[in-house]
Amino acid sequence: MARRRHDEEHESHERWLVSYADFITLLFAFFVVMYAISSVNEGKYRVLSDSLVSAFRSQAPSSLSVIQLPNQAQAGTPQRIAASAVTRAPELEAQARKMRGMAGDIRGALGPLIEQGKVRVTQSKRGIAVEISDSVLFDLARAELQPASVTMLRTVAELVRNTDNLIQIEGHTDDQPIRSTQFPSNWELSAARAASVVRLFADNGVEPKRMVAIGYAEFRPVEPNGSVDGRARNRRVTLNILADNKDEVAILPTEVPRPAGQ
Repeated sequence: MARRRHDEEHESHERWLVSYADFITLLFAFFVVMYAISSVNEGKYRVLSDSLVSAFRSQAPSSLSVIQLPNQAQAGTPQRIAASAVTRAPELEAQARKMRGMAGDIRGALGPLIEQGKVRVTQSKRGIAVEISDSVLFDLARAELQPASVTMLRTVAELVRNTDNLIQIEGHTDDQPIRSTQFPSNWELSAARAASVVRLFADNGVEPKRMVAIGYAEFRPVEPNGSVDGRARNRRVTLNILADNKDEVAILPTEVPRPAGQ
């Protein structure tokens, strides 16, 4: 008898689902890329790149370059910022050394007054602050420099004369009102005292364009005005030798100083 032929295997009619699934996956990936491009953010590109690599396993995520758009602004990219930071590192270190050296020179020149508590030299990221009691510089309610203080200020001027640092000179008073013909309020007195120091610095070779005089009156005390000692501490002139010259000196925020050795 003739052998009975095996029934032919049925052809699968669902093979198209494989191609369809691949098409949908690629379409999904395309729209994800388009969505990411709509908001230029390099962080999103890196996440997207790593996700696609992990999904398709075509290569290791760490070896995939970040997607870059031709018109993407380069100045703010993390790579550019990191490179800039590396480039500026030696410059910042040199600047820090210069500021530490300048603070040491000022402390050495004003050593006796520092020991008496009449002068304080502090250093912070903002720069060097030289706080001078008004009793060293002025007579009570006056803005003319005492002869003895001129020599001391000339010494400081010589130390900063050949630098390019901006200098902000602040005048401060206590909260006791003053109503003289020359100074109707503490605003005028504090500003005039700061201007006297600026003028002396300019007369001793410090470029005027590097300096600014500011009067704060009684509104930035460092001690409570309830005691004689507190009011004496608040009557002061502060020389701020700024470390960063990129900003206008008059608008830089005040930073609480710390000892220069720290």
